[in-house]
Amino acid sequence: MSTVGINFGSATSGAGFDVATTVTAIQASELAIETPWQNELTALSAQDTVLSTLGTDLGTLTTSVQALTDFTGVLSEKQGSSSDTNVLTLTGATSASVAGSHTVVVKSLAETSSNYSDTLTNADDTLSGSITIQVGSGTAQTVTVDSSSDSLSTLATAINSADIGVNASVITDANGSRLSLVSSTSGSAGQLTITSALTDSTTGNSIGFSVGQTGVNASLTVDGISVSSASNTVTNAIPGVTFQLLSALPGTQVQVQITNDDTDVSTALSTFVTAYNAVVKDITTQEGKDSSGNAEPLYGSPTLSLLQTQLSQAMIAGTASGSISSVTQLGISFNTDGTLSLNTDTLQSTLDSDYSDVVGYLQNTGSFGQSLATTLNSLGSQAPDGVVYLAQQQNSTEETALNLNITNENALLATQKTALTTELNTANEILQAIPSQLNEVNELYSALTGYNTGNG
Repeated sequence: MSTVGINFGSATSGAGFDVATTVTAIQASELAIETPWQNELTALSAQDTVLSTLGTDLGTLTTSVQALTDFTGVLSEKQGSSSDTNVLTLTGATSASVAGSHTVVVKSLAETSSNYSDTLTNADDTLSGSITIQVGSGTAQTVTVDSSSDSLSTLATAINSADIGVNASVITDANGSRLSLVSSTSGSAGQLTITSALTDSTTGNSIGFSVGQTGVNASLTVDGISVSSASNTVTNAIPGVTFQLLSALPGTQVQVQITNDDTDVSTALSTFVTAYNAVVKDITTQEGKDSSGNAEPLYGSPTLSLLQTQLSQAMIAGTASGSISSVTQLGISFNTDGTLSLNTDTLQSTLDSDYSDVVGYLQNTGSFGQSLATTLNSLGSQAPDGVVYLAQQQNSTEETALNLNITNENALLATQKTALTTELNTANEILQAIPSQLNEVNELYSALTGYNTGNG
């Protein structure tokens, strides 16, 4: 502990000295020990901020690469078109579909079986008896009329509640009301067979049923192959493709074109270039000084050097796929500052001529895409061995040690402060008592000698 002079003026003044200020002055040199620790914590905190940004941007870059290397991702996406949307429209093309052209001829549409009852002049007439309904080759189901189902509307409700496989409703027009039964299954498999034992108790008339529409399958040819579909939504005629039949024109050929989704591929590569450039700019920014001339937090850091080297090498790594052996063939070029640019015209030309080779260059084992993905998985914030993660862990360890040093030093200073304050308060009390002690001595001297000291 360094020596600190105590200035209390005249020893006989009784003024003493400022204990708190004196204690602070005595401990100032001890407290200065913490300064380099605090400075190091500030530097580490600034590094943590940069590392966090790097980790986030590397994560974004990894995600953009995954979109290109995922076997069911953007490169597998397809889109389709119909040459005659009045006859056929496409509703979906999955990754299971294959680019190509198909010829479809729609001979007839699928129809759903329906039946309807005789007309009742009064919809509220009381009914009795039963109705038996069979859907296709299924088991016949009988619904018996009781007090809760003895009108057209309540009988329709009872049929629907029975979950027989038909949709029942009441149709009312100028002629009266009828019970309508429509199969829940389209095509021939949903053909209805209705057996009626219903009676209009109000009029005494029996109630019969007529066929509204016969259940038949759609008939079409796909590339010359006959196809039967129970529904006008056809999902199995062209692998991975779903299309809707709208009308039947037996002599009309409809061309269904399935193509790769080049627009989404271009967007995905553009996203990759943007994400890559963000990481490069994070790195290059740390290689210089800030506006005040101070070195950036990670200036000279081996972490930066490792990230830069690994990324650069990954951009030229990986095996070729057919005619594609470099990212430049995908329209990606390298700028002088290390960033990338994407020429969409070059990319489109390559997609048009060598799509399968592009897929292989990004997705085959040992390809550029797979090699880059592997590299990125070792660079980011992912535990346990990501480069950024390890740098963050090292900083955390150092910060913990520094904070412990500061905590221990503060505890020591607090103990010293208590002891010093006690000692100096005692000394201060003594100094402040000197004038009265001198007065006592003078009074004693006067009493013994009779000499008046002039002090009372």
